[in-house]
Amino acid sequence: MDTADIGKLHKLFDENFIEYTSYVIKERAIPDINDGLKPVQRRILQTLYNMDDGRFQKVANVVGETMKLHPHGDASIFGALVNLANKDILIERQGNFGNIYTGDQASAARYIECRLSPLAKETLFNRDLTEYQPSYDGRMQEPVTLPAKIPLLLLLGAEGIAVGMATKIMPHNFGELLRAQKKILKGKSVKLYPDFQQGGLLDVSGYNSGNGRLKCRAKIVEKNEKTIVIEEIPYSTTTTSIIDSIEKADKSGKIKIQSISDYTAEKVEIEIKLARGIYAKDTIKALYAFTDCEVPVSPNLTVIKDNQPVNISVEEVLQYNTEKLVQDLERELRIELARLQDKLHARTLEQIFIEERIYKKIEECKTYKSITDTVKKGLDAFENKLIKPVSQDDIERLLEIRIKRISRFDINRQHKEIKETKGSIKDVEKKLKDTIGFTISYLDGLLKKYGRHYRRRTTIDTFTEVKARKVALSNLTVGYSRETGLMGFQVKSDCDMTFSCSEYDKILLIYKDGRYKAIKVPDKIFVDHDIFWTGIVRGKTIYNVLYREGSKSQTYVKRFMTPKFILDKEYRLFPAHKKSWIQFLQTGEGVRVRIDFIPTKRSKTNSERLEFDDYLIKGAAAIGKRLSPRTVRRIAELTIKLSDQQDDPEEVKTEANSRENTPQTHQSDETAPQRENDNNGPPEKVEKKTKSQLGLFDIKKKD
Repeated sequence: MDTADIGKLHKLFDENFIEYTSYVIKERAIPDINDGLKPVQRRILQTLYNMDDGRFQKVANVVGETMKLHPHGDASIFGALVNLANKDILIERQGNFGNIYTGDQASAARYIECRLSPLAKETLFNRDLTEYQPSYDGRMQEPVTLPAKIPLLLLLGAEGIAVGMATKIMPHNFGELLRAQKKILKGKSVKLYPDFQQGGLLDVSGYNSGNGRLKCRAKIVEKNEKTIVIEEIPYSTTTTSIIDSIEKADKSGKIKIQSISDYTAEKVEIEIKLARGIYAKDTIKALYAFTDCEVPVSPNLTVIKDNQPVNISVEEVLQYNTEKLVQDLERELRIELARLQDKLHARTLEQIFIEERIYKKIEECKTYKSITDTVKKGLDAFENKLIKPVSQDDIERLLEIRIKRISRFDINRQHKEIKETKGSIKDVEKKLKDTIGFTISYLDGLLKKYGRHYRRRTTIDTFTEVKARKVALSNLTVGYSRETGLMGFQVKSDCDMTFSCSEYDKILLIYKDGRYKAIKVPDKIFVDHDIFWTGIVRGKTIYNVLYREGSKSQTYVKRFMTPKFILDKEYRLFPAHKKSWIQFLQTGEGVRVRIDFIPTKRSKTNSERLEFDDYLIKGAAAIGKRLSPRTVRRIAELTIKLSDQQDDPEEVKTEANSRENTPQTHQSDETAPQRENDNNGPPEKVEKKTKSQLGLFDIKKKD
């Protein structure tokens, strides 16, 4: 294949692709800004108008008739018709059209019926304003766009995926749209927000006039502390999808429920009974965090305007539709005025022709030309009574009047009709002088007639973001085995310690040699054999540390807040040295210890008490302050508790093994146990603790 042939092939592909792309964008996926309809919707409505006789039509018949205009088969027509009918605006339904709340499908087309709603018949059709084009096979005529007098694009909403683009237009409230149009006509600014049939709550803080981002929530009511009811659901969800997401969250342990029941019919009603120990207030937050009770929506207002796809705002669409409404109403008035003038002209000619007995003058005429000339001459004498010159068509129309009608001519009735017609002409001319005012009164008429049927269903609100980490249940039990060095929620046997956490928590590991790092909750990983302290990362937790500096064999004291970190990156609390290790670590305020030093000949005392609160809180990397030039032999934590016989608090010291190296956890100030660490070597032996000594993380030591 030579270069010329390759060039022709590329051109062929390019032309065909452009043609296909244009067809999909304009004829299938993206609605037109003029009437807000996709071609299949427009063809369905036009077919219903053609078939309309006031009675319901079988949907199967409507689909069959629409196939004369739509080339894509009955399935696509039926789906579009059901979707359009379920919006409950343009089409009245009879039979089972499915359920927008539960997602149930409609019955077969042969079992259900539909017809145009009064609103559709009043606002969508006018043959005088409609431009027609041949159908796909050339046998029929179909409208290019319908002369819609309401902003259907924003009223119905639309979704579609074309080639290289998509649209997602949110539905809006009927009354709010028409009232906004009135404001536009008065020169005022407008702001519109979506309104969904499913109701629910809507956060528009990220909304950008038809684009941006929305957050939709279900309306959840607390029936009592153990039962909650979902009464409204978010846009784009169904009760089935919500129940599935709740059951999935329950199975994964993110929420705990006892049962869930769907009583949805005309209204949404999903009842959730909670498990023992779980309460409604916390569960509602978890439902928003872990289920489809809260969903994000990303609108994208792309439409066909001037035969091109464009992305515009809601206000621009409404401005365009409002200007088009004024133009269409003005065209209707001018067409009506022309018809009234023609009617007045015809009635006046008929009156003159009969009352002045001009028909008598043609009795002697022998040719058709002489007859028309005689009538023309007779009418010319009354030219001042006519609103326009007499034409040949006028004369021929007069000559077609039967003698029977002339003989029964009612002069008074004719005068009355002429007077009424003149009054109608003056009324139309008055409206044409103020088309803006006439448009406002037209909108007022629609609001008065139909507005009460379309009340807002979605509540505009501002949501406080529910952070999954804060509402997550501590459904994972993490175990740590010093013997194997393994940690995770799949470590079940030979655990030296266990604690509960959620999948969103971060775990802080502090090693006896001063290393520390933060990790995600693991299923089962190797962390090391010498973990000195581990627990869940909590913000603003105070860590109180005593450590031995190996090069000088001296003890340093330091305090720091929960350090910032990058996951899985290792940091140090003090410089590395083979003889440096942590001697004591406790969290919180009010930590007090007794320090015992190795006795020397010149020392007066071999122990002292240390109040950690007396030291400043610095960074985790700070060296700290030297405790004493002497070598520490033992460290014992002191705690305060009330004596059984006394009301005054007394100081209690609980002795611990001198070589304790048990992984530590956060502990409350009231129950913090005393530990003593021998300074003669690194910690080796593990001490078991009772449950009363556990503190915040509920660590359970293996018996």
